Amino acid sequence: MQINIRPPAVQDIPYLYEICLKTGKAGEDASALFKDPYMLGQYYAAPYAFYPDSICFIAAEDGIPQGYIVCAPDTEDYGKWLEKSWLPLLRERYPQPYPAEKIASETESRMALVFHKQHPVPQPAWYALYPAHLHIDLLKTIQGKGWGRRLMESLWSALSERKVPGLHLGVNRTNTGALAFYKKMGFSSLAEDEGGFTLGKALS
Repeated sequence: MQINIRPPAVQDIPYLYEICLKTGKAGEDASALFKDPYMLGQYYAAPYAFYPDSICFIAAEDGIPQGYIVCAPDTEDYGKWLEKSWLPLLRERYPQPYPAEKIASETESRMALVFHKQHPVPQPAWYALYPAHLHIDLLKTIQGKGWGRRLMESLWSALSERKVPGLHLGVNRTNTGALAFYKKMGFSSLAEDEGGFTLGKALS
């Protein structure tokens, strides 16, 4: 097995959707929750490959993506781009009310609503110190082998070159493995609600 970290290519887009779905249930496979297997990736993975200022890395085994990290260095600017360039078509594709016959679960119903959220959203007080945000997902084939850390380190280096002061992410409170990983990576809690935590890390 040979794994390398590299920027994404257009040919990787189908794998981004697949990985996002297979890790979309607090790190577990969310396939059974969606009739539309692309819905999660339409919001949490694919747009970052097209946003002009994104920083993205793929962990590929023998050329095939097994994990990724995607990041918007400026969350507010990313929200403006979503509103203008990415969400209009998806709002047509996932109208409200979303037809019941297309829904496999309450999770899918809630996800269909996400495309209709207005962007950019108001930013909290800590945003100036942690303006970047990220999503990282790894298939089980490469979990626990140091590849999550390597993806994180690649991202930190790229953000530091752009002089971004810090980054944040959201994590479900039931995803205990991810919470332990982020704590090990130096993230700390910025906010908490019934669904989970917002974690942040300052970059020197």
